[in-house]
Amino acid sequence: MQRNNVDPRYFGELLGYNRAVALDNPTRWLIVSGHESRDDDDRICCVGDMDGQIRQTVRRLEETMTHAGFALSDVVQIRVVTTDIDDMRANYNTLPQLLADAGCRPASLLAEVNRLSDPDMLVESEAVAAQ
Repeated sequence: MQRNNVDPRYFGELLGYNRAVALDNPTRWLIVSGHESRDDDDRICCVGDMDGQIRQTVRRLEETMTHAGFALSDVVQIRVVTTDIDDMRANYNTLPQLLADAGCRPASLLAEVNRLSDPDMLVESEAVAAQ
């Protein structure tokens, strides 16, 4: 598969997102449903801690992808929703840092919603990956 990152956008030294990702001949796709900051007992962790929830959400996303034979670097699109856009923006550097550390350069969406499926959730992320 050949990948072309279209019009990358950067935040300081960190990659923020690509306006688009063009793929030629992907052989496998992975559509990843919403992930949140659940602990090993399936409870929301890091309650009230946006940075902690971002980290745990990415950790869980990466676990699912690894289980399916993909890596975080295979993500071509990520959608992030939050219940508090101001808190998310204050902690946003965490997300591009985690993605950049994994070599992940996705097209992305960040949006605020009124609430998520659990009242303790501050952020949820879903992704599309290709190989």
